[in-house]
Amino acid sequence: MSSYQVPPFLAELLHARSPSGYEFEAQAVFDRHVKPAADLYAKDAMGNRLATLNPSGDPVLMLAGHMDELGLIITFINKDGFIYFDTIGGHDLSIISGRRVIIQTEHGPVKGVTGKRAIHLMDEEDRKKVPKKHEIWIDIGASSKTEAIERVGIGDVATYDHELEMIHGSIGTARAFDNKVGAYVVGETLIRLAKERKKLAAKVVSVATAQEEIGVRGATTAVYTVDPHIALAVDVGHATDHPDCDNRKFGETKLGGGPIICRGANINHKVFERLVKAAKKLKIPYQIEADPRPTGTDARAVQIGRGGVATGLVSIPLRYMHTPSEVVDLQDVERCVQLFVEFAKGLEKGDYAHW
Repeated sequence: MSSYQVPPFLAELLHARSPSGYEFEAQAVFDRHVKPAADLYAKDAMGNRLATLNPSGDPVLMLAGHMDELGLIITFINKDGFIYFDTIGGHDLSIISGRRVIIQTEHGPVKGVTGKRAIHLMDEEDRKKVPKKHEIWIDIGASSKTEAIERVGIGDVATYDHELEMIHGSIGTARAFDNKVGAYVVGETLIRLAKERKKLAAKVVSVATAQEEIGVRGATTAVYTVDPHIALAVDVGHATDHPDCDNRKFGETKLGGGPIICRGANINHKVFERLVKAAKKLKIPYQIEADPRPTGTDARAVQIGRGGVATGLVSIPLRYMHTPSEVVDLQDVERCVQLFVEFAKGLEKGDYAHW
């Protein structure tokens, strides 16, 4: 049994169920923990949460971590009360079946199981196939459509019923480390900066963004509102230290190796250099990844917001992304918070990282 103490703020975010467009529970956690530390606090039409510290500061630094996660959305209920769905975000269809799920409804949570035809009832060819979405259903124990629609509705969303568990030491598994750890990092960074605001020249706006998993939509609007000079996005990144992961294709990053700092076209050179400098000053381990194109993160939208933003991207190493049992070393999460705090404190007035 692990004795590692998970910060309550992070634990609550990981427990919150917040598929893209339905971020209610994660919003409430962010509100509860971050709002008291902020000088200004706002929500917007997209569901983003924007917490501001030192509002008259210069430069303007935006921190972005998305709080949405993968999910399922109910699209049809058949005459026997079995529920069909579409996917929210990028699912591996081969692992949806046989999962316990929780559906969020106006009446409260409803438990169910994702079902498909048993292997005993398949012929040899059927056993080789990955089921299509319309061949998987959710069973809530209803005996008819009438009974089912008394409990759930079209447009309700579901998430896997997989909660945070610590595996060994600081290594844990959870349904949605992607990207509750990022929302935690930006919120926790602001909380810590609020305690040493005398050392802060910059205006810092920590944004828990919505709808990243379906097209970085919350970040796209938030960057327009914040109008930052510099921004750091934080997401999860692939730890490639497990079997069946060819480093020649995917690079070399590992769990517990520290935050992954990105280089490439999506990244401002000066911001990258300052992140590395901050990591070295703190003597925390860090890793570097290269990406030749816009990344699949909020950094993609933030960099080209308004007239352009000097953007950096830091990722938390994660194994088994977009599965019900993602794995993270929580020490890497803590190191990322420390890195962001140090970066923010190092900014000077008029420093916009232009090159």
